[in-house]
Amino acid sequence: MKKIKHLKNKLLMPVSEHNQNTRLRYILSLLTMAMFMGCETKNTLPDPLEAGWNNKAVCEVIEETSKLRVLKCTFPPGVGHERHYHAPHIGYTLKGSKFRIKDTTGVREVNVPTGSSFSKDHITQHEVLNIGDSTAVFLIMEPKE
Repeated sequence: MKKIKHLKNKLLMPVSEHNQNTRLRYILSLLTMAMFMGCETKNTLPDPLEAGWNNKAVCEVIEETSKLRVLKCTFPPGVGHERHYHAPHIGYTLKGSKFRIKDTTGVREVNVPTGSSFSKDHITQHEVLNIGDSTAVFLIMEPKE
């Protein structure tokens, strides 16, 4: 009983202005963290199928099941793919060319040879432009969750 009275008295004791401000900042910090942790991040960029180039589609669905989506993306010379995101995926180059790629690491030019493959196990985003002299064609395979 003495312990309960002691705790009650401690809780009801006046709090200094400094301690009150510290307590308030701590509570606000916790609330802010809880808001961001509870929020689901949503990608604001289009996916590869939705993205195009100059309002024209560059990718088409060639197969889709409950577990997999396969896209075929075609880029004639001078055609690119506006900034978009990719969910985890595997890609295969049916016909290669030279590309200018702009992503979070900067801008680079890459020769993409026919028969090459690539994969990402996390969400990525980029913009590409075919700067070569031949049409490039890719298969993009996206496992569904």
